[in-house]
Amino acid sequence: MAQSITEDSIRAALADRLKASHVEVQDMSGGCGQAFTSLIVSPEFAGKNSLKRHRLVNAALKDEIAQIHAWSARCQTPEEYEKERAATGGNDGPPLDGTAGGEVTGVSQ
Repeated sequence: MAQSITEDSIRAALADRLKASHVEVQDMSGGCGQAFTSLIVSPEFAGKNSLKRHRLVNAALKDEIAQIHAWSARCQTPEEYEKERAATGGNDGPPLDGTAGGEVTGVSQ
């Protein structure tokens, strides 16, 4: 039986596998563990474009991503993260585009 995927398990995997200095993960599925968004800060992203950063994350979470329905990530170097935090006053976090209050909602017919 597959292990349950949680915010904590994804956070721990990213911190370990990508040497991430900061990881925020939010379950957007209302707790059922099927849709996640994240902010990942890692020195491993230095010198890589967005596509290469996302490929690195997807490879690091290959087993976890195979078990969930939706995944999005914002990938930053520590320098990019600090610059954005300074510009936003610390009001940053995982991308919440396409959600209602941070949760994916059903489609009414």
